[in-house]
Amino acid sequence: DPDIWVAIVTGAGRAFSSGADVEALATGGFVKPDRWRELAMHEGVALLPTPRRMRVQKPVIAAVNGVAAGVTLDLVTEADIPIASERAEFVDPHVSLGYVSSHEMVNMARRVPVAVCLRMALLGKHERMSARRAYEVGLVTEVVPHESLMDRARELAALLLKNAPLAVWGTKMAILQGLGLPIPQAEEIAAGYLEVVEQSEDHAEGPRAFVERREPRWKAR
Repeated sequence: DPDIWVAIVTGAGRAFSSGADVEALATGGFVKPDRWRELAMHEGVALLPTPRRMRVQKPVIAAVNGVAAGVTLDLVTEADIPIASERAEFVDPHVSLGYVSSHEMVNMARRVPVAVCLRMALLGKHERMSARRAYEVGLVTEVVPHESLMDRARELAALLLKNAPLAVWGTKMAILQGLGLPIPQAEEIAAGYLEVVEQSEDHAEGPRAFVERREPRWKAR
């Protein structure tokens, strides 16, 4: 949607997400939607529609309002700006249910120290990480009072919208695509995004607005 420049992901109830339906797993009733399966077969992405797998270039804020469990930890580790309510908790119960914790902890190990990741993964449902601990280890960028969570998420979104959207999107992708690569190769990727954005109307608008001492009027083109 070209009219959406930033997204906020949060839970609809008391939990951010309680993870997969364990009862459905037990009865064989858990069936992945056809679209997810199609993406996995033909486009090489995993069977969960998270920001990275769906190749979302626009910034995503995760506002973790309660428990984030299991498979939906990916929505936290793949968010660009994850923040948490003081009531938030993080748990990965896979091994306690007889499942290997796979992509969830692979992603987690790229956000937090490996020892922290292993502790959560191997202790399963017996280890819950508090919001404060999540901030300490770098899983979330900020912890706020529960009643202020969505206001703060919207404040961050508003700040993002003050910046040139194409520049924001290009910066995000340059950073993420460069992870794990040799620095010269990562710099080439970043230079490619810079070159593309330099051809945009917004690239000219930024300096013009600065000289004219006014707020820039971004068009995302």
